[in-house]
Amino acid sequence: METNHIDGYARALLGVVSAEGDADRLSDELFRVAQAFGESEELQGALSDPLIPFEKKQSIVSDLIGKRASSVTVSLVNMLVGVDRLKDFEAITKRMLGLAAEAEGHVVAEVRSAIELDSATRERLTARLTEVTGKAVKLNVVVDTSVVGGLVAQVEDTLFDGSVRSRLLELREAWA
Repeated sequence: METNHIDGYARALLGVVSAEGDADRLSDELFRVAQAFGESEELQGALSDPLIPFEKKQSIVSDLIGKRASSVTVSLVNMLVGVDRLKDFEAITKRMLGLAAEAEGHVVAEVRSAIELDSATRERLTARLTEVTGKAVKLNVVVDTSVVGGLVAQVEDTLFDGSVRSRLLELREAWA
């Protein structure tokens, strides 16, 4: 898909999220749902299957996220399913978050951790990334068991890899 299509959908989502008045919560919900859907090829296949009626797809979305997400988020996900853009959901959501951060004078840091981060850790990490990048940072945390321990953060084009895995690789190379 061309970047301008992703940008168009991202701007549309941002418009709805902004109009609803709870942009932070809705953005976080969309980010989490996009991550979860992106990890399931089976779910993507079912929701992209042209042989499955749209009403059934809506029911699947509602069953999966209806109790954990707002009705606005459910409607936006159903809209993306309806226009067959679920395969681009992660890219659209990331672009939407980038546009929102840009409008607020922030940058988005996608942080991968093996465990969910508590609020104190999030605050320290936000402060440290702000200090290192010289830009106000908004965190989006992804629980990723492949990280094993530590954190991996991406801010724009810069990757900060403080994972146990990368440190073990560094040790291996130092001893080789």
